[in-house]
Amino acid sequence: MSKKIKELELTTLRKSFDGVKDYVILEPVKVDAATEFEFRKKLRAAKISVKLVKNTFAKKILGENGVTADSVWAGPTVLCWGGDSIKGLANSVDTAVKESRKDPKQPEKYKVKTAIVDGSVLSLELAKKIPTRSEAIGAVVGAALAPGANLLAAILGPGASIVGIAKTIEQKGGATSAA
Repeated sequence: MSKKIKELELTTLRKSFDGVKDYVILEPVKVDAATEFEFRKKLRAAKISVKLVKNTFAKKILGENGVTADSVWAGPTVLCWGGDSIKGLANSVDTAVKESRKDPKQPEKYKVKTAIVDGSVLSLELAKKIPTRSEAIGAVVGAALAPGANLLAAILGPGASIVGIAKTIEQKGGATSAA
């Protein structure tokens, strides 16, 4: 491959990965064209991009973006990125990988190498558990509102008990006067 073609490929990869911080890295193993088409079709529906990359190019481009994942650059590499969050990306890729293996007796078509979240290398299982942005905001808001809700319950609790006792006395008093 000439230097000009390498530089064109690197420029294209830089444009493709500009601003991307979350990836799932796979290794295709004996993938036929039909399986690859279905795999890409399922991920495309979830707005996830898939690209088979040369390891030296991927290592260089991701290294420029602050990713240091030295252990994953052996064998063929497929990069998956996109989706709404790392959780959505990891779940979609995991589902597509499992669906690509139609017969459990057949060997896996794709092996998951790792997931990259904001430049940090994580396992796919951990990436599937990371909360989305809206879930994290909800947890913070819930934690901030919890003391207020507890205080309100402490203030209203005794008053509600007194109202309940008064209703009971009224009902019993009404029943005895009617008798």
